[in-house]
Amino acid sequence: MLRVAVVGSGPSGCYTAQGLVQQDPEVLVDVLDRLPCPYGLVRYGVAPDHEKIKSLQNNLRTILEHERVRFLGGVHIGPAGVPATRLRELYHAVVYCVGAATDRHLGIPGEDLPGSWSATEFVSWYSAHPDSAADGFVVGARSAVVIGVGNVAVDVTRMLARGLAELNPTDMPQGALAALAASQVTEIHMVGRRGPSQARFTTKELRELGDLPGTHVAADPQELALDPGYEDPSGLPAAQRRNVEVLRGWANTPAPEAAPRRIRLRFFLKPVEFLAERGRVGAVRFERTVPDGQGGVTGTGRFEEIEAQLVLRSVGYRGVPLEGLPFDPRNGTVPHLAGRVLREGAVAPGEYVAGWIKRGPTGVIGTNRPCAKETVTSLLQDAPALVRKDLPEDPLEALRTNGIQPVEWAGWQAIERAEAQLGASLGRSVVKLPDWESLLAAARSTTS
Repeated sequence: MLRVAVVGSGPSGCYTAQGLVQQDPEVLVDVLDRLPCPYGLVRYGVAPDHEKIKSLQNNLRTILEHERVRFLGGVHIGPAGVPATRLRELYHAVVYCVGAATDRHLGIPGEDLPGSWSATEFVSWYSAHPDSAADGFVVGARSAVVIGVGNVAVDVTRMLARGLAELNPTDMPQGALAALAASQVTEIHMVGRRGPSQARFTTKELRELGDLPGTHVAADPQELALDPGYEDPSGLPAAQRRNVEVLRGWANTPAPEAAPRRIRLRFFLKPVEFLAERGRVGAVRFERTVPDGQGGVTGTGRFEEIEAQLVLRSVGYRGVPLEGLPFDPRNGTVPHLAGRVLREGAVAPGEYVAGWIKRGPTGVIGTNRPCAKETVTSLLQDAPALVRKDLPEDPLEALRTNGIQPVEWAGWQAIERAEAQLGASLGRSVVKLPDWESLLAAARSTTS
C-alpha cells in the first residue's frame, strides 16, 4: 500500500490527490497545508465577488472528502515544523504543490514607499488570509494606480471601485468591507508598459469593469492606436482580438456627470520611479514606450506623472525556496523531470512537484489538471521502487508524537460553521475569519 503526502491543498494539490486515488485503488493520501483551511488560492486568491469561480471549492471538497484522502491543516513544512527529511521518513512519496508565494518586484526607486503595496498583499487582506498584517490600504487615498494588465490587476481595480451594496453579499472579512465601503478613491489608473493586444487579462474579466455601478471606464485612443493590432485586429488571436474590441468601445467615451468613480486604462507606459509626497507615495513617474517591432517595447525618453496615494503592483507571482528542496532562483521553481524533483541533475527518489512551483505562475486553475496528471503518472511509474516497510503505521500518529497537532477535516468544518455564524450575526451570509487566533479557536470547537 502506497502512502503519499501532498504538500498544499490548492487546486494542484487536490488534483494530484484525485489522480492518485483514481489510478491506484489502494493508495492513501494525506494532503498537508500550512494553513488550517484548504483550497489555496481558490479561497485566498479568487476575488470575493467571483462566486462562480469560488464555487470550485465544492469540487475540491469532494476530493478532500474521499475515503482514502485525509486533510491535515496547520502543518508547516520546514525547520519550524516538519522538516522535508522527516516527511520522507513518514511517506513513500511526497508531492510538493506549494505554489508561488511571493510577488515580483519592479526594482525602481521609491517602490518601498508607504502607500506602495504588492497586489498580493491587497488580495490577501480582502481575502482574509491569516498572514495578512497589512491594513489601511485606502486610508487617505483619492487616486490609485494599478501597475499591470493581467486578471489580478483587473480584480484589484474592480475591488477598489466596488461599493458596499456589491461587496456586502460576499464573504469578505468585516474589516476590509468597512474600509472599502468608506474609501474615498475616485480615480483608478490601470497601467501596462505594452499594448492592449499583449495584455494578459481575459475578455470576461475586462468586460466586468464596464458593468460596475457608478463607474465610468475609459481608454486613451492615442495609446490604443500605438498597438500594431489595434487598427486591424483581424490578425490577432481570438482572445486578444476580443480585448481590443472591448477597449475600442471605451475609447473617447465621455464621462457621465453622475459617475462618482473613474477607471482609466493606460498602455505603453513603463514605471520608472515612485515619487514621494509627505513621506509616502504621491505619484508614479512613467516613461512613454513604443512597440519595437519584435513583441517588446522601447523607451522614448518622454515621461508622464500620474497622481496616486495608493499604488498596487501586479506584475506577477514568484515561487520561494522551500527548506530541504533544490530551487532554481532564475525561474522561481524546483528543478524537475516530468514532475520528479532533480537534485544536481539526478532524480531524487520519492520527491515530486506539481503546480506553480513546478512550472511557474502560468495558466488558469484548470491548467493544474494536466500538470498534476503528469506528476501522478511519474509517481505511479516509480511506485514499485518507492514502497518500503520501515514506515510508521500511521504518519498522523508520528506527527503527533513530534508535537504537531494538525487541523483535521472536522476542524475545518468547525471553521466553516463559525464563519457562517459570524455572517449571520452581521446580517451577511458567510464572513471569513481573518486571523490565526480565530481560525484555530474555531477549529478546536466541536459544537455544531
